[in-house]
Amino acid sequence: MFNELKKKISNKSAKIGIIGLGYVGLPLCVTFAKAGFKVHGIDIDKDRVEKIRRGESYILDVSKADIVSITRDKLLDVTTDFSIIKKLDAVIICVPTPLYKTREPDVSYIVASVKNIKAHMKRGQIIVLESTTYPGTTEEVMLPILESDGLKEGKDFYLAFSPERVDPGNPKYDTKNTPKIIGGISKHSTEVSAALYAEALETVVPVSSAKVAEMVKLLENTFRIVNIGLVNEILQMCDKLKIDAWEVIDAAKTKPYGFMPFYPGPGVGGHCIPVDPIYLSWKARMHGFEARFIDLASQVNSEMPHYVVSKAAEGLNEHRKPIKGSKVLIVGVAYKKDVKDLRESPALEIIDMFIKKGADVAYYDPLFSYLKIDEINLTCAKFSKETFKSTDCVVIVTDHTKVDYDFIVENSKLIVDTRNILKNVEDRSNIIKL
Repeated sequence: MFNELKKKISNKSAKIGIIGLGYVGLPLCVTFAKAGFKVHGIDIDKDRVEKIRRGESYILDVSKADIVSITRDKLLDVTTDFSIIKKLDAVIICVPTPLYKTREPDVSYIVASVKNIKAHMKRGQIIVLESTTYPGTTEEVMLPILESDGLKEGKDFYLAFSPERVDPGNPKYDTKNTPKIIGGISKHSTEVSAALYAEALETVVPVSSAKVAEMVKLLENTFRIVNIGLVNEILQMCDKLKIDAWEVIDAAKTKPYGFMPFYPGPGVGGHCIPVDPIYLSWKARMHGFEARFIDLASQVNSEMPHYVVSKAAEGLNEHRKPIKGSKVLIVGVAYKKDVKDLRESPALEIIDMFIKKGADVAYYDPLFSYLKIDEINLTCAKFSKETFKSTDCVVIVTDHTKVDYDFIVENSKLIVDTRNILKNVEDRSNIIKL
């Protein structure tokens, strides 16, 4: 059975199913389909399924042309029906892994997916989890469910973990050319899963176990959150010392070794950086270990929205205006430049804080026509002289490329620049830089 499965992979007759057609799953569908595999996308969201069937893409890194091409050539079929699993040779799980309000891991989407797989499972299948989670999830959560009726991993089915490494909007690295980590529960699982990915991706990096693969992802994002926390603290320190932190970073990065530049900002957002290290910290506590760097970095980063609002308050005070009653315009609400994604965006907390302090808040973001924060609905403001001239304080939170910042500078009374996007403006009399 093992050799037969490897043969089907090598001649690309293996049928692949991908559960979850979001920012990870849909690009993966496209990558495997373009490599010549027959792919079945599965999602409980009927709207997503219908859009793909109509040849539409709702993911930044997936073109409409690719969707049209692979659906026309019958290399991609999408459904909400999990019974298709019984016809598949490999099933890859790409579902969300959020946090509960208690900041504990929520693996309910993974568990639901595994139960759906188990209900339609057949012998000889490869099952791979790509959703980011804590070390041990594949072995401790998935394996018992899949082996519950007597089937044995490494013999009757193959189970592995392969962390997603998606950077939305990255023009250089995509699913195909980003090296892929893979670690199985057994050696056979690592081998056959690596063989599967190697047929569609440029580089596959096998590791000794699923736990190692799970830890790799968390190390990558913990490295980032700790360094972002460090540079955000340096920013506040430099502010006290009347030093330009951005100039310090630009000078330090001229060193050709031993330094990697990270940049301060209004906080951290997105699907990974604010969440993944918390998974690791939680798992460490379960084993009696306190992840002090992670907890401290999370604390520093979570305070940045407050710091942004305090800088705006200082600026308004100089103009003899309190926050209460002032008109505040947030420019950019996405968590990341040029990416239509609000998940964990610091802009949402900044807006909420201004509202609670009594400000008259509006926003401008070319990617979002409206926002809903708690029970408050906001509509995107017009990009006009009237908008900016009537605003008491403009706060640039996300530095989208297709925004005329010169226009903003010319027509605004006060600007708080959290991204250093206005660093080349000569007259800085109306600009406060973090």
